[in-house]
Amino acid sequence: MFNLFQNIHVDWLGKRRIFIGLSIFIMLAGLVSAIGRQLTPGGTDAFNLGVDFKGGTVVTAKFRNVPSDDDIRAALNRNGVADPVIQRTVNKPDEVLIKIPLIEAGASDTAPDEQRQKEQVQGGRLTVKKALDSFGTEAEGDATLDTNPDAAYKIVGTDSVGAVAGSQLRNQAVTATLLGLVGILLFIAFRYDWTYAAGAVLAVFHDVLMVLSFFSILQWEVNLTVIAAILTIVGFSVNDSIVIFDRIRENIVTNRTDSIFKITNDSINQTLSRTVITAGLVILSVLSLVIFGGEVLRSFSLALLVGLTLGCYSTVAIASPIAIWWQSKMGDSRVKDVLAPQASGQKLASSSRRSVTRRPVTR
Repeated sequence: MFNLFQNIHVDWLGKRRIFIGLSIFIMLAGLVSAIGRQLTPGGTDAFNLGVDFKGGTVVTAKFRNVPSDDDIRAALNRNGVADPVIQRTVNKPDEVLIKIPLIEAGASDTAPDEQRQKEQVQGGRLTVKKALDSFGTEAEGDATLDTNPDAAYKIVGTDSVGAVAGSQLRNQAVTATLLGLVGILLFIAFRYDWTYAAGAVLAVFHDVLMVLSFFSILQWEVNLTVIAAILTIVGFSVNDSIVIFDRIRENIVTNRTDSIFKITNDSINQTLSRTVITAGLVILSVLSLVIFGGEVLRSFSLALLVGLTLGCYSTVAIASPIAIWWQSKMGDSRVKDVLAPQASGQKLASSSRRSVTRRPVTR
């Protein structure tokens, strides 16, 4: 197998405080950003939630000559619509799906929900119509683009995503992520050891919190595609962690006289080439999505780019140190101080193995 790094000897565990300190700094910056934005009067929300989560209006427009996505987005921005989502339909190339945030109408707070939703949809439609009028007139009423040759477009449908539905989607997304983490914890605990499972799951939490920190600080839009990206990051990060844990388990068997810290460093260095090559190829693919994917895939590709990069980092610098620390302090493999090497204070790999009770064999 192609090996990118030959005879590399990096003391990863020796630098664990630096790595963990860097991660804590970024997560604290994200926390300060989220709390500060939320508490500032007249400020923005902690996260820039998209139409999927906080509700909005979806308008389907059919064009005679379809403008570019950038032109439609610029027209909407000129009319006060921030962060519109422009989507093309595959089977109808002359139609465009336009998603905009909720437009508050003049209905009172005591008005029925159906009336308020209807007025919000109507307000969103009028806002989109005003923006699209910059490309020409609309074929109104029963007229179509075929019967009205002077019309440039026609709005063929309007719909809305209510705030209640957005809240349900948000709760379901959080539930799906947590259930995935619990499943990963149980699998690794069953297949390896619960101390390794704790390290892997904490590293995954680290990756998710770091991605959310970037989205809060930079105010990138959070929509359902970001949740899909986070679930992808969870699987990718755990896969890399398991590779290192499996190598640690193999090396513990063959190097019982070495300390657990040395074995962990050797295992990370031995699998570093595989980690960098695998993550590097995926990150290059995601980078192409960031550059050429357009606004529709922007949040998804940015979440993947940040998450996969941090996942590669946490696999090496976070998961293994946490697993070894947990194993040393709280795991079943705890050993007495008298068994540790007096010179370095490190624990022997042989002492980290669980005790085995040998049963007599009846012949």
